[in-house]
Amino acid sequence: MASPPPACLHVEAAPALDLLTVPQVMASLQLSRSAVYDLLRTGQLASITLGRARRIPVYALTDFIRTRLEQEAA
Repeated sequence: MASPPPACLHVEAAPALDLLTVPQVMASLQLSRSAVYDLLRTGQLASITLGRARRIPVYALTDFIRTRLEQEAA
């Protein structure tokens, strides 16, 4: 009878972090490329850089939209 593998091999993987491209964000927000890059440059929309590629986490887009909705409601 085989023994179970050591517990260190059962580490659960972290949930996948969904990353969006600038064109995907452009389509979601219906904004131009320069408008999205302005949001990134000013820090209103968070992103990461992988090599030369810019990626926006889905949670960052959600946070940006939530913040804007709260600002509009105030």
